[in-house]
Amino acid sequence: MQATWIKDPLAILAEGAGRGIVVREGRIVELVPAGGQPMTPDLAVYDASAHVVLPGLINTHHHFYQTLTRALPAALGRELFPWLQALYPVWARMTPESLDLGVSVAMTELLLSGCTTTTDHHYVFPAGLEESVDIEVAVARRLGMRVLLTRGSMNRSQRDGGLPPDSVVQDEDTILADSERVVAKFHQRGEDAMVQIALAPCSPFSVTTSLMKSTALLADRLDVRLHTHLGETEDENKYCEEIYGCRPLDYLEQTGWLHKRTWLAHGIHFNAGEMTRLGHAGTSISHCSCSNQLLASGCCPVCDMEDAGVSIGLGVDGSASNDGSNLMQEVRAAFLLQRARYGVTRVSHTDALRWATKGSAACVGRPELGEIAVGKMADLALFKLDELRFSGHGDALAALVLCGAYRADRVMVGGVWRVIDGAIPGLDVADLIRRHGAAAKAMQAG
Repeated sequence: MQATWIKDPLAILAEGAGRGIVVREGRIVELVPAGGQPMTPDLAVYDASAHVVLPGLINTHHHFYQTLTRALPAALGRELFPWLQALYPVWARMTPESLDLGVSVAMTELLLSGCTTTTDHHYVFPAGLEESVDIEVAVARRLGMRVLLTRGSMNRSQRDGGLPPDSVVQDEDTILADSERVVAKFHQRGEDAMVQIALAPCSPFSVTTSLMKSTALLADRLDVRLHTHLGETEDENKYCEEIYGCRPLDYLEQTGWLHKRTWLAHGIHFNAGEMTRLGHAGTSISHCSCSNQLLASGCCPVCDMEDAGVSIGLGVDGSASNDGSNLMQEVRAAFLLQRARYGVTRVSHTDALRWATKGSAACVGRPELGEIAVGKMADLALFKLDELRFSGHGDALAALVLCGAYRADRVMVGGVWRVIDGAIPGLDVADLIRRHGAAAKAMQAG
């Protein structure tokens, strides 16, 4: 394949690349310094003089299907547990067709926001949705995004003292068998992997201890990552203390999860000693700023976590608790929330960009992503600063965060342009909105 010089960017989140970068066969093969020329011969050229170039953003926590229940009246103004109880009956009415549309909307919104790799935590399996992961893989392949899809699970329903209704949970044997099936069918190895699978029991209050332990053993045998919600609310702490006689992180360790294979969503309510344990274990955290604010769950102590050696990534979380799937907006939200907590001198715009790139890459176990450097994968997000919101800016990288960038002009995944001139080639967005909106309306109406 002919190499391409992404030439003379307005700004770039990389050292020694003032005149851009050269990509070939899906990788970054050269950084071109200010005043220099590429060493690579026979180049195609893309003029990036109007663009700010970032590593492709990486979304470390989401629930794609929740695009079907944005701003649902029954869930408004509720904290996490009653919020879930209001939504579970609606989610139980999903069909394969509505899930396909929900996933398509979520991934489209992410891609257009500059996200090149995304995770998803799908844990709702009503009758007829046994092959939910298969549906998600098909959408990812249509759009050309990298994905780490987690085979989620719940097996503690209301009759067992859990939160979810019986109709959306599965038994342990079914969960483990399907977990093994999707890993065997879809999980790719290697730095150029486009589809990977992780295993993800939902939370301490919706799965049994047996399932947590069995899933950890299975993930170790299959050599895949583990994901769950933890430390999201004080209610979760109380639940674990009442049911298991310990705090959530102790429970995680007792079930064989406290290690570098694991990344956790939220991580708000850990004490200093627990943060140190997380750092020593190599367990990472997905910070979900918008969701945490909307549900009033609290504020993840990101700087304290990093001081303890914990890698921090960003996640948009579900589109019923955000209520969007825009990772560039999540960067700004995380920046503002953490600056309010820690002060001007502790948190910069480059910290927020780092969380969404290199930090998120650490969460998902993909060190070849999230950074503009020779040998890394050519996953890139290019933003223009030609909107009214940016007029008068000084520092172009800072303007992306401070002025509220939300839509990329160009997005490259593995050396292939997946967004061109702010649009996904071949995708009829208006038609997708129409069909998705009809499916959401039907599902909400019951």
